[in-house]
Amino acid sequence: QVQLVESGGGLVQPGGSLRLSCAASGSIFSIHAMGWYRQAPGKQRELVAAISSGGSTNYADSVKGRFTISRDNAKNTVYLQMSSLKPEDTAVYYCSAGIWTNYSGYVPGYWGQGTQVTVSS
Repeated sequence: QVQLVESGGGLVQPGGSLRLSCAASGSIFSIHAMGWYRQAPGKQRELVAAISSGGSTNYADSVKGRFTISRDNAKNTVYLQMSSLKPEDTAVYYCSAGIWTNYSGYVPGYWGQGTQVTVSS
């Protein structure tokens, strides 16, 4: 019902920047909030950043000050601007769409296929 397609992943040197994008299509009338997750080998999937329909945002402590999530409603697209990248940021990044709750924060409902981000010299 909802399709999410990520782009922008790749190889970047430490200290570099990268911008991920995620375009939504299908039953997008049901989309109220969007978020980015990542999962590195041997580690749990974690929420990196989320943005509500009202513009509220939430970031993982490890990326605050370096990553910025934003939306372009006209293009049905969400972005993740990543700066000052570190090797620890290497992971598969997943776009998601869902809801924002008062008590639990962002709750995903749909997922993209993931895009690899590798930070290495």
